[in-house]
Order: sequence, then structure tokens, then C-alpha cells
Amino acid sequence: MSDNVLGSLGAIMGRDMAVDLGTANTLVYVRGEGIVLDEPSVVAVNVHDGRALAVGTEAKRMIGRTPSHIQAIRPLKDGVIADFDVCEKMLRYFIQKVHQRRWAKPRMVICVPSGITGVEQRAVQEAAEFAGARKPAYIIEEPMAAAIGSGLPVQEPTGSMIVDIGGGTTEVAVISLGGVVASQSARVGGDEFDDAIVRYIKKEYSVALGERTAEEVKITLGSAWPLVDELRAELRGRDMVTGLPKTIVVSTSEIREAIEEPVQAVTDAVKMTLDETPPELAADIMEHGITLAGGGALLTGFEARIQHETGMPVRIAPDPLLVVALGAGQSLEEFEVLKGVLFSSYQG
Repeated sequence: MSDNVLGSLGAIMGRDMAVDLGTANTLVYVRGEGIVLDEPSVVAVNVHDGRALAVGTEAKRMIGRTPSHIQAIRPLKDGVIADFDVCEKMLRYFIQKVHQRRWAKPRMVICVPSGITGVEQRAVQEAAEFAGARKPAYIIEEPMAAAIGSGLPVQEPTGSMIVDIGGGTTEVAVISLGGVVASQSARVGGDEFDDAIVRYIKKEYSVALGERTAEEVKITLGSAWPLVDELRAELRGRDMVTGLPKTIVVSTSEIREAIEEPVQAVTDAVKMTLDETPPELAADIMEHGITLAGGGALLTGFEARIQHETGMPVRIAPDPLLVVALGAGQSLEEFEVLKGVLFSSYQG
């Protein structure tokens, strides 16, 4: 009997969700269970009637490979909603995938970039509520969630610095006593690195690369700091002169040159934030170091680059891709303790 009671209590508790609504990937954390879903933020839509044909991993596989009546859409751009209807369909799909019960109205915490406007924040909350979240949907700023998920002492009177390099935005924040003391939100991230690679290959080799190929090149050959052994690899694309498939050979130093501009933009955001940091907190950061999170933190040599430019010790968070979702999830688990870091400005 007691097991059943515990089971039903767990089901009720388990309805609370935290969503890291990212430009590249959406992660869902369910209270008491941890991260239960991690899928690309992509929806394949039938252009004739607007029906969602596939969401997440299945839809991402369709990018660049769809017939004319199917369009693979990424509803978020630069960390904010670019296509409200498609974003709502995607959220609804993810909620229903986690909660089979149609009547479930979960309490929801959603991560947003710190630089978004009130209108953009309201759009995120409304999309969540239309998709089935209980009102009001709570908002947590990404750098705060990343800091909590990285295990930084956000509630202590000590300075902690987090650099969250996502798909669409880079969030830099200095946090003390549960609040953001200094921050920068730059609309540059992993997508910018991909675009820079596409532009470079087009300019230098007159070869067109697809979105997915550019991402693979970034992961395998991308770096922010010179390597001991520079590598070379073959790339396949379309020759822009003949229109035929073409194979070229590029080096890691070329790809580093290609992404130099967005890498520098991230580094500049870190330096600007340090410039705004009160001296006492800057001294704390000098002692404890800067923490890198997000997919961009995995770019080879990024920590060496930031360390070189700031003179501060730099470390990569454990599970950099998951820290934002884990931090938002922790704010659910310890709702009363961490309530101060959440916003619910819109009361429905």
C-alpha cells in the first residue's frame, strides 16, 4: 500500500519540469528524475497545412534533405523565439513526450538568455502556457542556471564567473549572493562558428558547404588556440563554378582563422564583464577562476584562449552541455531555497 502511495506522490511531484529551450538543443529535466529528454530544437513542417511532421532528432536528420513541401525549421534564433507557432508545437510535443497524461499541467521553469527583452520573455512564457504548462511559467536566466548546474556557490557572498557559450548566444555573468552583479549577453555562439566556416570555405575554395557539414567541421577541426599538431582533413561540398560535388583538403589552422571573429567576440564579452566587476569580486574570480559551460566550451583550446587574454584561471564545467538544464532542475528541486533566482513577471 505504502509503495503505491509513494508511487502516486512521485507521479504528482514528477510533473514539475525545467526546460532549457536552446537555439541548438532543447533539454527537459523532470523533478525527481533528472534530464529525461535532450533533442535538437528543430521541427519539420508541412508548408501546405502547417502540420508538424517530425520534431527533434528525426527533424534534424531532414535538414538540407527535404522535398519542397517539407521545411525543417529551427524556431529559435539567437536564443529567442523566431517562430512562435512552431516553437509552441515543439514545446507541446516535448511536454507530451515526457507526460503521457493529457491533463498534466506541470509547473515549469524555462531558461532564457539574460539579454532578452520583456516582450521576448513574455513570448517564451506564453509559448510554454499554450503548450500546457501551469500558469505562471517561471523564468530563470541562463547564466544563473549554468552557475547553479556547475556547482558554483551562487548564494554565497563571493564572486563566481560563468561563461555559457550556447548555439545562439554567449552569456557571461558574475554572480554573488543569488544575483547577477555584472553581465554581458552577446548574440554569438555555435551557430556563428558554423556560418563563419561556410563563408570561409565559399570565399577561399568556391565550395558550398551544408549546415550539418559545417557543424561537423567545427567539432572535428575547430580550435581557438594553436595546436601542437595541426591536422588536415577532407571536406565534401558543391563546387560553385561547376555545380558538381567536390572534395577539398583543409587544415585546423585554416578553420581557426575562419572562426576567429566569433571567438574574439566571445572573449571580448568576457573582458567587458570583468571590466564592470567590482574589485572585491574580481579578486574572488582571480582565486576561483572562470567556469566555461555550453557546447561552445567544447571547442578545442577555448579555455587556453580565455586564460591567455584575461590572465585568470579557466576551467570547463563538468557536463558543459547539461549544466543549464541541471541548474534549472535544481531550482525546481530546491524551489523554496532558490525561488529568488526565478521570475514570473507575467501572472496569467
